[in-house]
Amino acid sequence: MAQFQGGKLVQQTAKYHQRDSRLPVGRRPGEAAAHPGSSGQARILTTRVGLRIPAALPYDRWEKAGLHIFQIADSSAWCLGDWLVYGQERYADRYRTGVQAAGLDYQTLRNYAWVARHFEIGRRRENLSFGHHAEVVSLPPTQADTWLDRAEQHGWSRNLLRLRLRESRQGNRAAPLARVSLPRISVPVDRVERWREAASKAEGGFEEWILVTLDRAAAHELGD
Repeated sequence: MAQFQGGKLVQQTAKYHQRDSRLPVGRRPGEAAAHPGSSGQARILTTRVGLRIPAALPYDRWEKAGLHIFQIADSSAWCLGDWLVYGQERYADRYRTGVQAAGLDYQTLRNYAWVARHFEIGRRRENLSFGHHAEVVSLPPTQADTWLDRAEQHGWSRNLLRLRLRESRQGNRAAPLARVSLPRISVPVDRVERWREAASKAEGGFEEWILVTLDRAAAHELGD
């Protein structure tokens, strides 16, 4: 996950670590990996290049650490999205310079911003991940909220929500629909391979991935 080097976001994340996850942040690279905690047990330490984990770490503490790390990473996606949305609205002529100065990937931030823009804070579900919201961002708000309600009520993972959405789309296609043929386009092989790789990571078929991606792009351009 991208970080602001020396910025407030990193500092706030560090405070979150220390307060909630008990994963001390900001140790120098040469510092010892383990220190006794209040219970006399060695603690997990975080550094700029990864975790320092005690040799003998109980499963429950390992599991809890993963939960806290995920929560921090997930919330940072929202924070980065909100940050870019603010920059786009307040500093339209300069925000890209700020992105470049921070050393962040603009395309990744655009994806974060797209989701953040479509889900104001009041509609974001704390019990669901950023990824859950990204799955339904191309839907009309009422439909998106309905799917998020279902995911929250049934405890669906992001992948399961994606599967349920796919099943719903396939069911809707069973009804007679007007069909048109898209124009044939010539595409370099390397671009097609890149698209196929992205589709495989999304755990969906290539054609389905193309349709979903085009739907999302259309919703973004039309301001749905």
